[in-house]
Amino acid sequence: MSHDAWARPAEGREPAAAALLAWLADPEAPRLCVISGGAGCGKSALLAWLVAHGTRPATAPVRRVHAFVPLAGQGMQGTTWTLAEQLGVVARAPGELLAALAADGRRTVGVLPDLHAAADVGAVAGLAGDLARLEHVRLVVEARTGHEAMALLAGCAPAVLDLDEDRWTDPVRRAAWRAARRAPVRRPADRDPDGPDTAPLDLDDPAVVCAADPVRVTAAYEAGAGRYVDLRGAWLRAGQSLMRDQSPAERALVLLTALGDGADPRLRPALARLSAGSPWEAVWSRVRGDVTPPWPGPALALTAGSGPLEGRFLVADHQGVLRAGALADAAATGRLSHPVPDVTALCALPDGTVWALDGQGRLHTRRLPTARRASGLTALLGDDPAPGETAARALTARLADVPGSALAASGRAAAAGDDDGAVHVVPLDEGTPGPHTAVLHRGRVVALGMADVPVGDGGQVTPLVYSGGVDGRVRMWAPGREPLSEPVAERPCPVVALGCALTSSGPALVVGWADGLIQYHRPGTGETRAFHPGLPVNALALTPDEEVVIGTDEALVCLRPR
Repeated sequence: MSHDAWARPAEGREPAAAALLAWLADPEAPRLCVISGGAGCGKSALLAWLVAHGTRPATAPVRRVHAFVPLAGQGMQGTTWTLAEQLGVVARAPGELLAALAADGRRTVGVLPDLHAAADVGAVAGLAGDLARLEHVRLVVEARTGHEAMALLAGCAPAVLDLDEDRWTDPVRRAAWRAARRAPVRRPADRDPDGPDTAPLDLDDPAVVCAADPVRVTAAYEAGAGRYVDLRGAWLRAGQSLMRDQSPAERALVLLTALGDGADPRLRPALARLSAGSPWEAVWSRVRGDVTPPWPGPALALTAGSGPLEGRFLVADHQGVLRAGALADAAATGRLSHPVPDVTALCALPDGTVWALDGQGRLHTRRLPTARRASGLTALLGDDPAPGETAARALTARLADVPGSALAASGRAAAAGDDDGAVHVVPLDEGTPGPHTAVLHRGRVVALGMADVPVGDGGQVTPLVYSGGVDGRVRMWAPGREPLSEPVAERPCPVVALGCALTSSGPALVVGWADGLIQYHRPGTGETRAFHPGLPVNALALTPDEEVVIGTDEALVCLRPR
């Protein structure tokens, strides 16, 4: 048998299996296939066979299965989050999942058993119908004959494979299959959501919530259970992360970062204690609706923690307002007077100049209110532009033909990435050679980070550039030298954010990926640790004290590795 050969299905179900595979390969077939039949007829066994073979690496693309989500006990949110996690996207709600899949035209096949046992059959059936309307999506849904789920799916005009019909079983092969087994066959019955785990959950006890089956917790919170509405709100805000297989300490950390400041005062210390075994310490978090200190709005771009921003961060919101906050507690420390519309990237230069890229890839300059300004005779007679303004002009010239897409700065240099995968670095002092350009990515440069790193024993320092691209690669480059040929990190999804800093243990970087994963790397030691906020990541910043600031549409979070 070849590596990609498929074994025969159990109990003589070859005709049903052949029909299912033919449906997968037929471009004219309905995009939704319903596997039906009575309880215990073998629906689950047939789907288990399909998933077992369809998820192997050697499976032909036309037969590949990309997601498998048992629906027993699931509501709309749990189904959405589980599908999003398996399909490598971040989606807080069904609309975001549909939008993410609509934007990615690759063939996608999902298998959804036990619709009849879902916590909210109507809502989940509606989601399945919406997904099946996407031209490149195929869904196999299991529903028991006679259940309302069948009627709910009928409007999608699905292909129906009713296993109670004799034509889907080969009687000769069924008899041979049974004869080959010494023990009586126990046909796998449909999963029952009221089966093994029916003990009541105390949804107001953080320890119980963090340790319980996340499917049950999600369904209960969706139904409005629990007195602590803020604990429920935190779960529903960060739910995609909480549905993952992880320790109670890691769940407690995610809940802690998603908890609003109006929550019961007992919840935050309880979650902090429960999260003590996680690899991260939550320094602070600010979520939508917080007032003390106030949530600064959606964080579309970030920069933090060095030079003129030492001890502070700068964040851009959806209206282009640039606000500064304290790294210690996120308390507001001021704002820049002139907004920049549609900010996509930020960096702060040593002289107090702030650079911002807008949605068209154009570079804008601003000045921090705390930046030192010339005075006296120098202010009266001096007409030399600030180093940040001079460097901005040099980079603007480099970006004349290709829109900019990312920014970064260190004490010695500043850089911009562009839509064609190139990174341009300009020095900030006149005695340093430059500008330098290198093509580091296939496609757009999404994010940049820079740090000045000591070289050798002579006290020399060189800027080190880390870049992340839509090609799913993180590259390292010292301007004036050849870029490192091997990527520092690589995954099969785009980079969405990046930050780096020179820490006490050497250069470090934090990378955000399109599937919601955040990775913290210490290249000198090979150490990597991860965090899943459960929200789409817009921006990241890293300080020399190893504080990681995470910007999303719903929250601004600061973590520190333990």
